[in-house]
Amino acid sequence: MQTDKSSTIDPAEVAKFEAMAAEWWDPTGKFKPLHMMNPVRLEYITTQIAAEFSRDLKDPHPFKGLRLLDIGCGGGLLCEPMARLGATVVGVDAAGRNIPVAQAHAAQSGLEIDYRHTSAEAMAEAGEQFDIVLNMEVVEHVADPLTYLSACHDLLKPGGLHLCSTLNRNSKSFAMAIVGAEWVMRWLPKGTHDWAKFITPDELYALISRAGMTPVDRKGYVFNPISWQWKISDRDLSVNYVTAALRPA
Repeated sequence: MQTDKSSTIDPAEVAKFEAMAAEWWDPTGKFKPLHMMNPVRLEYITTQIAAEFSRDLKDPHPFKGLRLLDIGCGGGLLCEPMARLGATVVGVDAAGRNIPVAQAHAAQSGLEIDYRHTSAEAMAEAGEQFDIVLNMEVVEHVADPLTYLSACHDLLKPGGLHLCSTLNRNSKSFAMAIVGAEWVMRWLPKGTHDWAKFITPDELYALISRAGMTPVDRKGYVFNPISWQWKISDRDLSVNYVTAALRPA
């Protein structure tokens, strides 16, 4: 693994995901919430990329020619659909045990994805740059969000698109993301999330701006317990939400 003095990796957070690495592709396992949320995550991601880079999602490979980085790629739940859409994909994760799982699944799926055990900061220091950086459900697990987001900025080409999702910090998010998902439904092991590290939408917008990017959009992910499905909301950012930002050209 590449290391650097400015790394924002939190070893305790990495250890949590190392312990669950083998279950990434089990839709009924510890990552069930991500599998359930993945359709709306992909809807938002593909819509934003298509709009920003003038791509037609009806094309068989609309993202051909775009270089995309997925930070905290896990087992590749987002990397694989992005590769199928034609993007050149690099997936990185601080949890080393995730990488062989992701590599094996990509090989079984016939996909070429560059998976690496490294950090955003190390890649930025190496001068890597991308058209798109996916930063999904990661920022609430790092030790220093501003330093981490600054590395995300540096990883973008001028005019590049940064997509970042996380959890709001309020009583509702504590009840749903921790009490509901971890304690009651047992979708995630207890302790997966630290409510104190959750970030409000306004706080995240401010951090993104301080990191040198321009926020352009934010939406909520809302779970319907009756239909047992997620949807994208323009107004409800009370628990899960996602943002889009640009590095100035």
